[in-house]
Amino acid sequence: MTMNFSDHELERYSRQILLPQIGGTGQERLRKASVLVIGAGGLGAPLLQQLAASGIGHVGIVDPDRVDLSNLQRQVLYDMKDIGQFKVEAAASRLKAMNPLVKIRTYAFEATDAILDDLVSGYDVICDGTDNFGTRFAVSDACVRQGRTLVAGAVQGFSGQLAVFRPQLGGPCYRCLFPTAEETQAATCAQAGVLGAAAGVMGNLMAVEVMREIIGFEGRDKTQVTIWDALSGTSQRFVLYRDPACRVHADGDLSS
Repeated sequence: MTMNFSDHELERYSRQILLPQIGGTGQERLRKASVLVIGAGGLGAPLLQQLAASGIGHVGIVDPDRVDLSNLQRQVLYDMKDIGQFKVEAAASRLKAMNPLVKIRTYAFEATDAILDDLVSGYDVICDGTDNFGTRFAVSDACVRQGRTLVAGAVQGFSGQLAVFRPQLGGPCYRCLFPTAEETQAATCAQAGVLGAAAGVMGNLMAVEVMREIIGFEGRDKTQVTIWDALSGTSQRFVLYRDPACRVHADGDLSS
C-alpha cells in the first residue's frame, strides 16, 4: 500500500501510528475509508468526534433534526450557540474545526427506504445510532442489499447495546437479533431518559468497532452482541447467528 503522509499528518496521528497494530498501513486505510453515520445524537456525536480525530478520510452524516437544549446533556458536539441549527450542519462545522483533513457530507433528512440504498452504497462502513426500530430495520435491510458492514449501537437509561453485522460475509442482520421488534413500540430517550455518559461510552465503542473493521483487526469472524450496564458496571456478550426464519434472508435479499 502506497503511503504519502504530510508532516502535519505524521504529527497529528503520531500516537496512533506508533501502535504496531495500526502503524502507517492502518492509518492509510483509515484515510482512504468512508463511513456513513446515521443519527447525530447521543451515540452519533461522540462517534463522529472519534472518527474525525482518528483520520477517517470521508464521513457522511444523516439526521433531519435540529439541536435543542435537551440534547446538550449528552450530544457532546453541540453547545448553546448551535440551538436551532440542523445537527448535521453544526456537527460538520465542529468536526472540520477539529480536523480539516476530513471530508464531510451532510444529509439533513430522514433515513428512509427510498434513499437508503443510494446512500449506503456510497460508503464502506455504515453506523446506526438512531433510536427507533423502524429506521434500524430500514438501515439494516439496505446494508444487506448493498453488502455493507453495519455497526449498530443503542442506548437507553443506563444500558447500551452494540453489534457489528457483516451480511456480505454470510452473517446475520439486525432482524435476526430482533425478529419481532416491529410488533412492539420501544421507548425513545425522550420518553425513557438516558445517562449522558452511557451514550458516550457506547458511541466511543462504536468508533472502536469501525476502526477494527477498516484496519482489519482479528476476531471479526463472528457477530458478537455486547450489552453494557452502567449501573452495575458490567457487560455481557453473546454470539449471534443468522436466523433461518429471518424474512430478509428467506426472501433472497442475501444469498446463503
